[in-house]
Amino acid sequence: MQLDFKGGSGEVGRSAVLVNEEILLDYGIKPGDYPEYPLNGIFPKTVMVSHGHLDHCGAVANLMDLHPEVFMSPMTSRFAQILGKDTLKISEDRGIPTPYDERDLQVMAQRTRLIDAGESFRTHGYDAQFYDAGHIPGACGIYLEEPDGKSLFYTGDISTTDTRLVGGAKEFPEADTLIIESTYYSVDHPPRRETEERFIDSLYDTLDIGGTVLIPAFAIGRTQEIMLLLQSEGIPAYVDGMGVRMFKEMMEHPDSIRNPKELGRAFENATMVTGAKRKQVELENSVIVTTAGMLNGGPILYYLEKLYDNPKTKIMLTGYQVEGTNGRLAIEKGMIENNDRVMHLKPKIEQYDFSAHCGEKELKGIVNHFCRNGTETVIAMHGDGQSTKDFAEWAAETHGVEAYAPENSETYIVD
Repeated sequence: MQLDFKGGSGEVGRSAVLVNEEILLDYGIKPGDYPEYPLNGIFPKTVMVSHGHLDHCGAVANLMDLHPEVFMSPMTSRFAQILGKDTLKISEDRGIPTPYDERDLQVMAQRTRLIDAGESFRTHGYDAQFYDAGHIPGACGIYLEEPDGKSLFYTGDISTTDTRLVGGAKEFPEADTLIIESTYYSVDHPPRRETEERFIDSLYDTLDIGGTVLIPAFAIGRTQEIMLLLQSEGIPAYVDGMGVRMFKEMMEHPDSIRNPKELGRAFENATMVTGAKRKQVELENSVIVTTAGMLNGGPILYYLEKLYDNPKTKIMLTGYQVEGTNGRLAIEKGMIENNDRVMHLKPKIEQYDFSAHCGEKELKGIVNHFCRNGTETVIAMHGDGQSTKDFAEWAAETHGVEAYAPENSETYIVD
């Protein structure tokens, strides 16, 4: 089995693994002011997409002139379409060229075969199956078996922890090779309940003094989870941005979430905001959940323009803040950049670990499970260079297996 690593190795973003020069696992972008794409020179017959985040699905439309078979879960397919169109709009607004257009997105939708978790399928002589990966609605790990019987399992982004929105990954196949993410290899996440309690206590502290809480949240997964948490506490909120659109998509695929009725109530009891109604939002003693989760673009910048100099306001970040984003700048220097203007933030800024990825303990648990069941090769990717190397070294030392932390452009032959 030949594995070519075209992106997502020693980095987080633009994931792409090519198997035997035929089967492509994910094809994403690394978002930024100027998005980065996987290495070129590939001609896959099949593309399998693990989930609907841009760093895993954002470049698939660029391959449509090759006429590959495409496989995604129903929820992933919808997310990929919506994010693809949003990327085109943002790129047009910024004057940045994109390697695909609206027609490519339409062709991608037409070519995509929808596969549910647990469903087996075949493509070009390979047997395959999707496995529920937790993480976000529709996320799947990918099992692939060659015609000669050699097999691999690709986790994509994975979480074994149940959240209010989705259940954690519970079932795994036996496989000769495991390709596993390592995003949080050096981190153990605190218990979810503990994080939720600290979050709610801090939120009330601000409301009690008449302040407003701004909750920047990723559109897929995090917005909906935060709304479920607020609903459980009876806390009214405004919800703005693409997270509302994604909620509506999730309700069209209720099997992808744990409790669709509760999610529906959470949004029905909130005030859903559109651009035209944004000026009507009360900016005192309110809770506002909105994109973007890293403060780069989206309605959050509108609210920060209004509240950046108000010390009674609190900004409660709910996820990892990538280096170079406004979110990281806010944490480290207490300021953000907006339209070439530097805004020094007077609100208190807090960050909470609502991660949808496995931490180190869970990642090791997955490797232990696979190696006990015959896995002979472990490959760590989708993390910074040092964490992937440390993870691979741990797997080799603990289980005596072949273990690698590849770089982009490297090729491995797995016997």
